[in-house]
Amino acid sequence: MSEPVTWLLLAYRIPSEPSRLRAGVWRRLKALGAIYVQNAVAALPADPAAERALRSLRAEIIRMDGGSAQLLRADALAGGTDLVTAYNAARDDEYAEITDRCRDFLAEIERETAASHFTYGELEENDEDLAKLRGWFDKVVARDRLGAPGRDAAGKAIEGCAEALDGFAAAVYAADVDAP
Repeated sequence: MSEPVTWLLLAYRIPSEPSRLRAGVWRRLKALGAIYVQNAVAALPADPAAERALRSLRAEIIRMDGGSAQLLRADALAGGTDLVTAYNAARDDEYAEITDRCRDFLAEIERETAASHFTYGELEENDEDLAKLRGWFDKVVARDRLGAPGRDAAGKAIEGCAEALDGFAAAVYAADVDAP
């Protein structure tokens, strides 16, 4: 059995208007990888970086007119595996989305190859797309503190994209050599 996870819980209250305040907090928590335990109660596995980020967010919330927030460190007495499962499911959803985007990337490479559209402009565009996929993957990996099972499949999908891009690049270079 794995070691129990210590959690950081941010419980907050924000006025309903303007709604941009709620949306801003939600976006920040999502970017951190937090899961919602209940409405306005978000959880992250405890580590120094998560604590710094949540302390900073708490400070922003309490500066809002009518905002309040508490940051707690907690060990689950019961239901701890449910929290871990929910946290890993959130990461797996992100990994699945990356894998889907990798399929789109590969389909684009196939379309360009079938059309013999071997240009440096297309290569550059695809290279930028792969860099974005890698950056997104790295961000998800950074918040995947509990080892979600979808990481390996997404990593392999990124590798497949890199291999396909290498093949496309070789075709671009060959077309350049063959050009009059």
